[in-house]
Amino acid sequence: MGEAALSLQARFSRIARRRQALLLVLAVGLVLSLGLDLMAGPASLGVGDILLGLFDPDSLELRHRIILWDVRLPDALIALAVGASLSLAGVETQTVLDNPMASPFTLGISSSAMLGAGVAIVLAPALPIVSPAAILPALALLFALAAGGLILLVIRFSGGARETVILFGIALVFLANALTGALHYIAEADAVQQVVFWTIGNLTKAGWTEVWIVSAVVLFMLPFSLRDVWVLTLLRGGEAHARSLGVDVMRLRLWVILRASVLTAFAVCFVGTIAFIGLVGPHIARLLLGEDHRLLVPGAVLAGALLLSVSSILTKTLIPGVIVPVGIITAVIGVPVLLSLLFSRGRRA
Repeated sequence: MGEAALSLQARFSRIARRRQALLLVLAVGLVLSLGLDLMAGPASLGVGDILLGLFDPDSLELRHRIILWDVRLPDALIALAVGASLSLAGVETQTVLDNPMASPFTLGISSSAMLGAGVAIVLAPALPIVSPAAILPALALLFALAAGGLILLVIRFSGGARETVILFGIALVFLANALTGALHYIAEADAVQQVVFWTIGNLTKAGWTEVWIVSAVVLFMLPFSLRDVWVLTLLRGGEAHARSLGVDVMRLRLWVILRASVLTAFAVCFVGTIAFIGLVGPHIARLLLGEDHRLLVPGAVLAGALLLSVSSILTKTLIPGVIVPVGIITAVIGVPVLLSLLFSRGRRA
């Protein structure tokens, strides 16, 4: 019996060490991906130029300094921040709704942001205090937060029933898509082109201000997620089990959806809707790190950031001289990755 317990403890320790090593691998992969993203592009900036430019910007030619600090660095960093935001929102949403297909898209938050952007582009309303250049991200943010508010109301009045929340999110997706389609119908051709371009995501629109805002939101929300890792892990054992141990599931669900709404709203309001990161990032982390949210939550943040960073590299390198919208890349990568994960789980079940 003693040997069996010792063997079990040794096995648990080995699994824990392996998962910690995988978390480290994700972090190292993220740093390497960031470096490759900074090197990707038509200007010939090698590893030495990038390192020199980061630590001593004045040593670079003015042209290369502008390319590195005003173009490539904001694009690369916003990819990390947005990927981390969407994946963090996705992993928590999947856990509290007990649905592997749950994500910011399933809840209709991204579609609502798309509708807000469509209103800004087609109707061009004037908002007090907000400058004309900021109306599009402001309305996208406003509509996304409004969607989050509606979901919170549904949770409040349905007693936190997860099926009701998911069905309402799907209904919200259809409504937002229908209203965006109506905007297409009345818009001029140029406006339709702008709306379509925004809906497929573009990291190149972001500057340093957007990088700081999205990063600050992630860094503000992450401690709250880490605080809840124990109860989120308990919830994976079943809602009844969590309730029997004193977890207020409805309150937890309310706070998680609020966090997911804010994370998604700020992530998509600057770069447009980017598919699959909030869905696939958490699944990759689960496959590598299991259901212990002490590792899963930081793992999902790293996996989402890494996935969008790799996508950002591909946008610049697939077609020389052309930047492909990142939403197209994430969809092309996300579908086969998601299918392989689903088949992998099916074989193990």
